Amino acid sequence: MLPLELRSPSEIADLLARRVRALRLERGWTQQEIADRSGISLATYRRFEQSGRISLERLLKLAVILDAQGDFENLFTLPPARSLSDLEKKDRPTRKRGKRSDA
Repeated sequence: MLPLELRSPSEIADLLARRVRALRLERGWTQQEIADRSGISLATYRRFEQSGRISLERLLKLAVILDAQGDFENLFTLPPARSLSDLEKKDRPTRKRGKRSDA
């Protein structure tokens, strides 16, 4: 099995759908039950299991009812500083302004 870093976005989405399905089955829930518990439509949930396509908000709802919301904790976090220079960079704003056009 390929590490996540080597997978395409659609492959990762399919993997997440398979994992959610496995957790649903482990709990003995039907597709209707997980849809009801999470507050999403059955059609949306079925599409997710089949294609991996779902909105972020609905994925988070599924994570909450499956007690997996903690898995989002490290998503998009900055890497730890490795030097004093890295720490100093964190204190400075890194956003740059675009060129200004005078109309």
